[in-house]
Amino acid sequence: MRRIAMPYLQLCACLLILFAEAASSAPAWSQALQQEVERIDRGSPGELGVFVKRLDSGEVFSHGGDKLWYLGSTVKVPVAIAVLQQVDAGKLNLGDRVGLQETDKIEAGPVVWMAAGTSMTVKDLLRRMVVDSDNTAANMLIRLVGEKQLNDSAKAAMGTDNYHPITTLAKVRYDVYAELHDGARKLTNSQLVQIAATPLGPQRVEAVRKTLGIKTSELKAKTIDDAYARYYQTRVNSATLQAYSQMLESLVKGKLLSPESTRLLFEDMKIDIFTNYRLQAGLPRDVPFIHKTGTQYQRACHSGVINPKDGGADAIVVATCASGLDEQRVAGEVFERVGHAITRTLLQRPASARAR
Repeated sequence: MRRIAMPYLQLCACLLILFAEAASSAPAWSQALQQEVERIDRGSPGELGVFVKRLDSGEVFSHGGDKLWYLGSTVKVPVAIAVLQQVDAGKLNLGDRVGLQETDKIEAGPVVWMAAGTSMTVKDLLRRMVVDSDNTAANMLIRLVGEKQLNDSAKAAMGTDNYHPITTLAKVRYDVYAELHDGARKLTNSQLVQIAATPLGPQRVEAVRKTLGIKTSELKAKTIDDAYARYYQTRVNSATLQAYSQMLESLVKGKLLSPESTRLLFEDMKIDIFTNYRLQAGLPRDVPFIHKTGTQYQRACHSGVINPKDGGADAIVVATCASGLDEQRVAGEVFERVGHAITRTLLQRPASARAR
């Protein structure tokens, strides 16, 4: 027994040493951030994912960064990239005008209330989509560039293994309501907008049922929670935080767009605006930050790049998502705490350095 036990104990000791060395090799900021993020996650409902990468050193922090997350409106950044790539290739011009079609219309944003046939420039639609997060503007740009081109661009930027296809924002609504009843796919866009005017919950389910003219017994899912849960299981419009961060890294390094298109997208991603919202509420006011938020039922994201200029020489890529929580107030508070944690662990200089 002793002959067997001694080698076994020696092996265990070696493994413990290796684990300790691996832990100690992690950067000090990463270890400190891990403690803070784990505390935030434990004290919050649902699940939290955070991925951070320092581009000056290549050092990475990941908390659920390899898990697929529903991206919500953060998909509008790859949409913008795909459009601007077509501009850089000479296939589109920022001044080209795009006409609004009834099939583009979906709630969230002012463009839905414009008359069909109204035309806007590509540049204006980009601003409305990214700055205002207008869903109808996003649909118009996806139609313009084509879903295949959009997804080819996104795959190239994020990688095929950690990314699932992006759809129009209208298709999101069709797919969710089709989980209640297959007939929802025949709804008109104006009907989708009318249904969206009802509160999420039993009233939304009832609005779908009445619009379709079906009996309650004919519903496949009985609650909006069930409908969204089934939709999220399809994994469309999803990616890992690591993959999304890879796209943002390539963007700031100038690998995806021309300098002119990069500057335009930085402006639309609010580089010169302090929003005091979500992650940015926890960051210093004077720190440049390009970013995009995403919000859908019990899902929220906020991703961006701190100090994105100069080819990302001093940039810090941050991607966060959360699930299973109130997507507005609670998600905002959680992301703000993550922002404060990043400030404390990555952005605050030691007292000795500040005194010099």
